[in-house]
Formats: sequence, structure tokens, C-alpha cells
Amino acid sequence: MPTYDYQCDSCGHKFELFQSIKDDPIRKCPECKKLKLRRLFGTGAALVFKGSGFYQTDYRSDSYKKAAKADSEKSKSSNGEASSKSSSDGACSGNPSSCKKCSD
Repeated sequence: MPTYDYQCDSCGHKFELFQSIKDDPIRKCPECKKLKLRRLFGTGAALVFKGSGFYQTDYRSDSYKKAAKADSEKSKSSNGEASSKSSSDGACSGNPSSCKKCSD
């Protein structure tokens, strides 16, 4: 059963109510007892998984994890060399004002 947010237009009282989807929205405010209560639109009931074991990558073998780590370290080291080389020869480094091609 979902939890709904309610707000009273008369006194401004806000609260949550745990009720069935089939139930009608309540109209009477529990604080001021006026019929000015309205159900607020929520963000929706999202199913949230927390912790490990919910993703495909959590079940990977140790050999796959080691190869992926080695690959990522390899790409980091090669990207570092390429970025230092590109900034010295005037190629675009993400900053158009320092790039010879972009400033022309």
C-alpha cells in the first residue's frame, strides 16, 4: 500500500497517510477539521534497491574484474600522455581560447 502526501489549504498542515490505492482521498483535515484537504502529487513510487547484489556487475568473476581494472588503468595512463601531448602541440584541449584550430 502506498503512502500519500496531503496538505490542508486552510491551515497549511502537511502529513503523509498510508492507505490503499482503492481508497478515496480524505477531505477533512485532522488539525482544523475543515474540508480543505487535498492529496498532493508525488514523485511516484519508485522501487529502489540499496546494497550490493542488485546489478549485473556484482556477479562478475574475479578474473573479469581484474581484467577490467587493468584495462581502466591502461586507458588512464594512455589518456594522460595524449592530453599532455595535445596541449603542447596546440591541439584542442577542451578550452577553445587556447586551441589554435578553434581560435582561427
